[in-house]
Amino acid sequence: MTGYEGLCQALAAAGGEAWVSRLPGQLAEAFAESSHGDLQRWRQVVDDLPVSMPSSIDLLDEVRIGRAGDITEVARTQLREQLMQLHPWRKGPYQIFGIDIDTEWRSDWKWDRLKDQIAPLRNRLVLDVGCGNGYHCWRMLGAGARLVVGIDPTLLSVMQFQAVRKLYGEAPIYLLPLGIEDIPLNMGLFDTVFSMGVLYHRRSPIDHLLELKGCLRPGGELILETLVVEGCVDRVLVPERRYAQMRNVWFLPSCEALMLWMRRCGFKNIRLLDVSKTSVDEQRSTEWMRFHSLADFLDPRSPELTCEGLPAPVRAVVVANVD
Repeated sequence: MTGYEGLCQALAAAGGEAWVSRLPGQLAEAFAESSHGDLQRWRQVVDDLPVSMPSSIDLLDEVRIGRAGDITEVARTQLREQLMQLHPWRKGPYQIFGIDIDTEWRSDWKWDRLKDQIAPLRNRLVLDVGCGNGYHCWRMLGAGARLVVGIDPTLLSVMQFQAVRKLYGEAPIYLLPLGIEDIPLNMGLFDTVFSMGVLYHRRSPIDHLLELKGCLRPGGELILETLVVEGCVDRVLVPERRYAQMRNVWFLPSCEALMLWMRRCGFKNIRLLDVSKTSVDEQRSTEWMRFHSLADFLDPRSPELTCEGLPAPVRAVVVANVD
């Protein structure tokens, strides 16, 4: 439980004792040496990072820790090499002591599309489901959240977060190597819950919506972002095999179908905030993510289609409340 003591205290104080009692076993299992062959190497990278004292920090307009002048050029070159050992970096970007971690996703664009249309996060307990390396968690902290908890089972993402957190310093922000199924049902703990880029990976989207609902306090707010397709309330795309080369894509509803699902699950005050086509400028290969990306997954003759001949990625943001 090293590094999670503050989280356990905060969860217990908020009424989350049922989860706190399970967390030691969940973390021990997730961080077992057998869980991933590279885990020990990633841990060593984080352990070897310097303890920093950034001259300034910005989480409101970006995720920036320190400035280039805070460390020597030699130290910055070494730090860059250390952070690069955690390749690929998919969510960002980050500015770390003058190092531009130019990630695959311009996650700041997604944040800009929703940040002014959701309930203010100041003093809220926030959960980010499927948060990747926690980029949006940092933006939530910058928006004034009292406690931010991210969950994502991908261990590399967790280690990237731990690297950033070590360079940042102590803060009420944590990333757990868990899935939403590891949170006790109907715990009703969080004021705001985010689920961005997760729903289409779930074999049962209705169950996912109910799990999200169960995480919220009465009056709490859900911010849901997912892939959608054009069409009326009965339009749902189920890819036969892959979608944009992703194997684990199950259901792409129309916006109307998605909001119907949410009504059936008991959500109230459902609002469609944004619908945006994903561009090859928002998701792309970079030096920090050198594998194939969106441009490789579209039909080169018709970028309105994926390489499988399906509608190219369009994402919607929907916000709703619970009673």
